[in-house]
Amino acid sequence: MRASAFVYPWDVNGDPGAPGRIASLGVDQVTLAAAYHSTRALTPRHPRHRIVTAEYAAVLYPPDERWARHGLRPHPAGDWAPGDAFGEAASALAAAGLEVHSWVVLAHNSRLGAEHPHTSVVNAYGDRYPWAPCIAQPATRAYLIALAAEAAVRPGASGTELESLGWYGLQHLHAHDKTGGVGLGEAGQYLMSLCFCPVCRAGYGEQGLDADELAAAVRAALEPVWRGASDGGWGDVERGLGAETAAATLAWRETVARTLQEEAIEAVRAAAPDGFRVLLHADPVSHHCGANAGVDPAHILSAADGVVVPCVDGTHRLAPFARHAHVDTVLAANLTVVSGMGGHPERLAADAARARDEGANELRLYHAGLASDADLAAVREGLADV
Repeated sequence: MRASAFVYPWDVNGDPGAPGRIASLGVDQVTLAAAYHSTRALTPRHPRHRIVTAEYAAVLYPPDERWARHGLRPHPAGDWAPGDAFGEAASALAAAGLEVHSWVVLAHNSRLGAEHPHTSVVNAYGDRYPWAPCIAQPATRAYLIALAAEAAVRPGASGTELESLGWYGLQHLHAHDKTGGVGLGEAGQYLMSLCFCPVCRAGYGEQGLDADELAAAVRAALEPVWRGASDGGWGDVERGLGAETAAATLAWRETVARTLQEEAIEAVRAAAPDGFRVLLHADPVSHHCGANAGVDPAHILSAADGVVVPCVDGTHRLAPFARHAHVDTVLAANLTVVSGMGGHPERLAADAARARDEGANELRLYHAGLASDADLAAVREGLADV
């Protein structure tokens, strides 16, 4: 199976040994960050540093003049990825024989929310989520589509993987996150992620809903969650809101997400050379939100060249995509191989075999820069057996 390892530019730039070390794992490709959210990352082998603090969501290359036409625009990175950090790393990795694809994080940007609060998702209580841009807002959509095209089609990249191209919500590994005291479950996450900004309020109206009444219903439906009630998934959303109302909220959100995905993919293809692959980080349950956008598998595989599917808790999310895959569809199983982040690099070969049985034809390994030497040794051994 073809395998790619996720990498940040700061894992490579300034470390002459990094490209060869990554190539020695047995991967064919690297998925290299071109636009990324704020983070604090360990670099356990870098000769110059051990911790990189990316202070805000940024592009890891110099943005071009197209942004003069936009009210919303990306920020170049600070000293953690100066200049054309993506281009420098891509060249070094290509010289080691690795194919490079860009890794583009889109609707996950706390600096955008801080500088432009009106762009953020607003929950039923009126709380804003500055890390989560509302993808229904026209200016935000235009920004995300332009960013997708620019960040994906970088010199040296022969494909891209688009992350967070859909609804983001409450669930977020935010700085010093303190939201785990109550287990929200799937239903609570959905209800707490419904947006009530002016555009979404109007969108609910198009579905025959009164936005004020809906917000009150959402708050009422969440009361059992705050009391510690167990989660019944989508069924609890229907019981809390009523089946017709729940379906109407989902219809609005699905329409918004699908059209954004179609337009962003089209914009990337318009900017890309022939043969450029466009993949989406995706979840097969359409009401899920987050880094892996909830999608309808049949729809997204009619628009994109494939998907990258999270498999941190098993390979069960692959089969719904496999049922709609075409001959040339990429179905990549995303496996965490960092032990300290819950990964199991020692069972990579077995996990890859299970993923293949569920329909996967490629692997994504998270993350070559964050993993320890022991984890990388296990990856090297596991890929030799794949």
